Amino acid sequence: MIILKSYYSTQMYMPGWLGIFVNPFYFARLGLYQAIKELSSKLGGEILDVGCGTKPYKQLFNFSAYTGLDIDSTCSRSRGIADYLYDGKRFPFDDASFDAVLCNQVFEHVFNPDEFLEQINRVLKPNGRLLLTVPFVWDEHEQPYDFARYSSFGLRALLETHGFKIIEHRKTCADVSVLFQLMNAFIFKIIQPLSKICRLLLTVTVMALINLSGIFVSRLLPANPDLFLDNIVLAEKIREDI
Repeated sequence: MIILKSYYSTQMYMPGWLGIFVNPFYFARLGLYQAIKELSSKLGGEILDVGCGTKPYKQLFNFSAYTGLDIDSTCSRSRGIADYLYDGKRFPFDDASFDAVLCNQVFEHVFNPDEFLEQINRVLKPNGRLLLTVPFVWDEHEQPYDFARYSSFGLRALLETHGFKIIEHRKTCADVSVLFQLMNAFIFKIIQPLSKICRLLLTVTVMALINLSGIFVSRLLPANPDLFLDNIVLAEKIREDI
C-alpha cells in the first residue's frame, strides 16, 4: 500500500503514461516536470527551495545542500517538511548564502513581489541562479492567497529590475493542450462535492479521455506561443538589488 501511494504521488508531479489516467493536471505537471528536469543541471551547490511544499523535485538536482523554505502557516507546520519557516517578509538567512534558488509555482501567491525578489537576490551569491516557474493561464487557486498572473514580458521586466539577467525563458503547453488542461481543471473543481469514489471514476474515464484527446490533437495542430500555461525562467544574479 505504501509503495502504491508513493507511485501515485510520483504520478501527480512527474507523470508518466499512468498519469494520463489518474492526474487531472497531467499537461500542467508534465510541462513543469520536463522543464525543471531539463534545467536542473544549471543549478547546483547549496540550493534554496522557496515555497518548497513537499519538495517534489528535489531528486532532480545535484547539490551539496538542499534547504526548504516555506511560509509560516498551519499547513506548512503540520506538513513538517520545510527546514525553515518565514514571516512573508524576510528570509531567515544571511546575505549571499546560496548558489541557487528554486521557486516553483509560488510567485503568483506573493502579494509583495518586489520585496520577495529582493530577498531572493539578497540570499543568492554573486552570479547565483534562480529557476522560477509561475502560471500565465490558470484558474484562481489556494484562495484567497492567489494574487497575480504574469506575462512573459512582465516577468522579464520584474526580474531585470531586481538585478537578474534572463538566461532562458520557456513556456509550457504553448499549443492546443492548454485548452484540454483547462477543461480538466474546470471539471476537477466542479466535482469536488462528490464522493471520493465518484471523483476517481470521473478521473479515470472522462478526464483521462480529455488527456488522451489533448495528446492527439496537439500533434495535429500548430503551436501558439502566445497562449500557454506556465512561464519557466532561468535567471542569473548580475548585481545586488537596490
